[in-house]
Amino acid sequence: MREINFKGVHTALITPFTKKDNLDEERLEELIEAQITSGVNGLVPCGTTGESPTLSHDEHDQMIAMTVKFANGRVPVIAGTGSNATSEAVRLSRHAQQVGADAVLLVNPYYNKPTQKGLYYHFKAIADSVDIPCILYNIKGRTGVNIETETVKALSDACSNIVGVKEASGSLEQMRSVIDATHGKFHVLSGDDNLSIPLVESGGDGVVSVASNIAPGYISKMIHLALEGKWEQAREMEANLSGFFKACFLETNPIPIKTAMARYGWCEESFRLPICTFEREENRNALYEELDKLEALGAIIRR
Repeated sequence: MREINFKGVHTALITPFTKKDNLDEERLEELIEAQITSGVNGLVPCGTTGESPTLSHDEHDQMIAMTVKFANGRVPVIAGTGSNATSEAVRLSRHAQQVGADAVLLVNPYYNKPTQKGLYYHFKAIADSVDIPCILYNIKGRTGVNIETETVKALSDACSNIVGVKEASGSLEQMRSVIDATHGKFHVLSGDDNLSIPLVESGGDGVVSVASNIAPGYISKMIHLALEGKWEQAREMEANLSGFFKACFLETNPIPIKTAMARYGWCEESFRLPICTFEREENRNALYEELDKLEALGAIIRR
C-alpha cells in the first residue's frame, strides 16, 4: 500500500455545474490548478461540499476520474466514496482505486443509523475490497450516528489500510480520544475549519477544509505554521479567518462557499436541489463582508 502524507490542508472541493446543470469540466480543471499552485496538500472530490448526494453514479465516477486526471500525481486525491449501502460504497471505492485515486473517504452510513457493530462491519467490508488507504468520515450532524472511539480503534487494528479519520463531530474531546487511543499512529484530520488549529495542537494532522476552496494559500500557510509549532503566527492568521469560518455555515454547506466561489468566477451559482441559493439575503451580505476582509489580506484566489 502506497504511503501518503496526510498532514496539512486537503481541500473539500466544490462540484462546479454549468448553467445547464452539467459537470463543468473546464472550471474544475482551473480550480484544481489554482489549489495545487497555492500549496494545498490534497484534494477531496465528492464529499459533502461536493454535493455528492445529488450526483448520479456516473457523475460521481466522472468527478473522481477528472480530479485524478487534473491533479496528475502532484497531490494526493482522497475520493469521497461513502454510502449508506455497503455494496454501493464498495463499488464506488473500487472504481476510485481503478481510476487512480490515492485514498478514499468513507462517510458514516446515513439515515439507516447502524449500531457500532454495524459500522464496524460496514467499514471493514469496504476496506477489504480495496488496496488503497481508507479515511473514515465521522459527521454525526449529517448522518445521525457517531463512530465511537472504540470502533475507530477496532477498525484501525483490524484493517491495515484504515489509516485515519476526518473528524467532523464538532468535539475536540473526541478527536483527542482518538489520538490517544491510537497512540499517534492514526491520522486525525479536522472536518471543521474552526477546530483545525486546536486539533493540530492536540497532535492531529491538519484539516479537510471547506474554506480553502477560496483561500487555499492562506489556510495552507496557517496550518503549516501550526504543524511547525509556530503558534503565535498560526493563531494570528486563524483570528483573521474566524469570521469567514462562521460565514461558511450561515446556511447549509456548500451554499456559502459555492456562493463565494461564484462571486469570483470559479463556478456558476448553481446547486442541485434540494440544496439551493441563499434563503436569507442578510446571510449573503454577511458572507460578502467577510470575503471583503479576506480580499484586503490578499487571501482570495482569483481567476
